[in-house]
Amino acid sequence: MTQQEEPEQPTADMDLSVLPDEVWVQDQARLVGTALETGTTESIAVEYGGTKTQLVILTTRGARTGRTRRTPVIRVEHDGCYAAVASKGGAPTSPAWYHNLVAHPDVEVWDGTETKAYRARQVHGDERQEWWDRAVAAWPSYDDYRSKTDRVIPVLVLEPAG
Repeated sequence: MTQQEEPEQPTADMDLSVLPDEVWVQDQARLVGTALETGTTESIAVEYGGTKTQLVILTTRGARTGRTRRTPVIRVEHDGCYAAVASKGGAPTSPAWYHNLVAHPDVEVWDGTETKAYRARQVHGDERQEWWDRAVAAWPSYDDYRSKTDRVIPVLVLEPAG
């Protein structure tokens, strides 16, 4: 019996736009597992080219299944709101969590040790540009991802619910 090799974990210096979906899913599960073990999202971060940034975890409802999904994303916070950038490393399609947020915009954001309810809305025009600039400041690789794809990378703003 041959032992099955573990798929390579994504790193920021890889071309993330070509990673198979199952690699994304496995890496997301690993990051969520680490946060659950430590009780904080401060235990998960990404680093590339000297830029290190924290992640937050979105809890969404599946667009088709209705099942709860947890997804780590780059932490882009401003005045109590967050941006969720559907880059998927510059892949030609958006990540599954994007479709979940469009179908079911109520979401929880786990940041540090706090989890709060938010409502997502996609932004366009000048507002999108403002949030895009904040996202690039937090994670400069977003500009690289933009150059790899012909699609306009969706940006959603998560605003406190209620």
